Amino acid sequence: MTQDLDKLAGQLLGSKLAELSERERRIVKQAVAHKTISTDINETLAGESGFGGRLSDHIAAFGGSWNFIMLFGAGLAVWALLNSELLPRPQVFDPYPFVFLNLILSMLAAIQAPVILMSQNRQAQKDRLVASHDYEVNLKAEIEIMALHEKMDAMRESELLAILEKQQRQLELMERILAKLGPAARGKAKA
Repeated sequence: MTQDLDKLAGQLLGSKLAELSERERRIVKQAVAHKTISTDINETLAGESGFGGRLSDHIAAFGGSWNFIMLFGAGLAVWALLNSELLPRPQVFDPYPFVFLNLILSMLAAIQAPVILMSQNRQAQKDRLVASHDYEVNLKAEIEIMALHEKMDAMRESELLAILEKQQRQLELMERILAKLGPAARGKAKA
């Protein structure tokens, strides 16, 4: 089995099996065994991510949505309206220039920024895994295509050899027939 793998690696990848990386050796073995290597990266990462990672993804997804922008804009408008002097009230909670609102917004931004960065880091990790998996799938596909080319070339070569052998037998048969017919038949055959 190892000799077959080494031969396949040499034919298709131009290297001995021992010279390939561990990942490439695994892919060659899977190609020879006709096993699939496709996996769902999302499913793999879902099982590995903890509560904090999933929470950061949900917060980042909501924080980057139109729903968040509209709700946040409406909340700011209500805050400004309640704390402005447009409505007659005995005392406003946060008078203009809304210092308390600025404090709340700053704290929200201070918390939201690291959460979004955590989500982006998880997405970058997922992208690296997807790229690595794509490389493996592409390499296996290339190995399979090269193996198919080898098989097609071998089939074509054997067919050509069979045709040449038949042609040679036909020529020999024609020569025997012409030899039996004599020299006069040969002259007519050449003309």
